[in-house]
Amino acid sequence: MELRTGARTASELAADMPVGRPAVSEHLQVLRRAGLVRVERCGRERRHHLDPRPLAQVGGWLNLMLAHWARRLEDLSAIAEDQG
Repeated sequence: MELRTGARTASELAADMPVGRPAVSEHLQVLRRAGLVRVERCGRERRHHLDPRPLAQVGGWLNLMLAHWARRLEDLSAIAEDQG
């Protein structure tokens, strides 16, 4: 099971993983600190929800970097052609 298909408990996630529940809980904690996962209490359970919004910021930055390096490679190609 994955969080992209819906909210899950750490135990539900660990059931489909080759690692134990403690490792899954550690990964969830890292994702919570990064803002990619939020936790909802449902009685005694804690359900984890994926929050992909922070990834949009990374995507925007990556698009800027890709455009920058594409221009730089075009410039380098033009210089190589002029000298060749």
